[in-house]
Amino acid sequence: MIYSIALVLILGFLLSSLFTRLQLPGLLGLILTGILLGPYGMDLMAPELLAISADIRKIALIVILVRAGLTMELADLKRIGRPALLMTFLPATFEILAVILLAPKLLGITLLEAAILGTVLGAVSPAVVVPRMIMLIESGYGKAKGIPQMILAGASVDDVYVIVLFTSFMGMYTGSGFQAITLLSVPVSIVLGLLGGLLVGLGLVLLFKAFHIRDTMKVMLVLSACFLLVTAEDSFAKFIPFSGLLGVMAVGATLLKKRPELAKRLNGKFSKIWSAAEIFLFVLVGSAVDITALRGAGFAAVALIFGALIFRMLAVFLAVSGTSLNAKERLFSAMAYTPKATVQAAIGSIPLAAGVEAGSIILSVAVLAIVLTAPIGATFIDRTYKALLTKDAASRN
Repeated sequence: MIYSIALVLILGFLLSSLFTRLQLPGLLGLILTGILLGPYGMDLMAPELLAISADIRKIALIVILVRAGLTMELADLKRIGRPALLMTFLPATFEILAVILLAPKLLGITLLEAAILGTVLGAVSPAVVVPRMIMLIESGYGKAKGIPQMILAGASVDDVYVIVLFTSFMGMYTGSGFQAITLLSVPVSIVLGLLGGLLVGLGLVLLFKAFHIRDTMKVMLVLSACFLLVTAEDSFAKFIPFSGLLGVMAVGATLLKKRPELAKRLNGKFSKIWSAAEIFLFVLVGSAVDITALRGAGFAAVALIFGALIFRMLAVFLAVSGTSLNAKERLFSAMAYTPKATVQAAIGSIPLAAGVEAGSIILSVAVLAIVLTAPIGATFIDRTYKALLTKDAASRN
């Protein structure tokens, strides 16, 4: 496994740097690294590494979500209000409905299979979106109007909503049925996740006040507490819905609220950890992409993906209607909310493994969505934010 880790780090760094020099997002090089080294490429990754791939990806997501919390001013969320709330579910709902309408005609699948496919496609990728929104917050672009904060908050909740729907539709297909009450688990898991993160964050604040601890050890303690929150999500799943990843963000936000100077120092250390975590996250996402499934994807699949994205973008425009955002800022918000990667890599193959008749089609479209939308969305954000967003006066020096 040590050899595989070395390959991941070296080749990932080289290809990421190459793509950056070509003025393309480095994550493209990282995903390509995973495809090349993974089981569907040259198969150079040790089985032991692949076996813990999901855990490593989750650790990397925890790192970036802690950073998100450490940069998320609660006052900004209150100020954004309605648009931030609508962004958590409206774009995903529009995209899922679009797939339900279009997929039976384009791909010849049933309505229920289309609903499953819609939920596979419906989640935005926090791994792609969140780091870029943090960069915008730190550099001041769009911050005054709360644009990156709105997208960051929406992307963090969007996945919870979509995965609950995915589980429900899969339950209908396998015969356990759809129960409307399961939709209540979405707000409950959000509230409990945020409450859990708040309590853990306050506990860490008290701990750091009571004992003199070096910042490096504080980082380790914050990470350990966040690992426990995410573990609690699985432990509590049978009893109560609980979003561990939202709890992770709440921990960072609580530290920022109660100890802003400490939060800034910790954010600097977490940004260094992210340099390595990013490589593992996107390389392992790439390794989970069954590139051979693309043989089953044709023009109809491409049309479906972009048709659904149009509906998603329309929902974003609807969510920000009535705000002070101008046309350029609304376009940026809509395009920045399109990348797919992490959720699609995680659940795209589940319908096929569960015996869904259209499982191979669902997997093909999920893989194609990653290949198309992750680079397009990331490139759009990286290349246009300076032209479409206004830099805050306080950040211009």
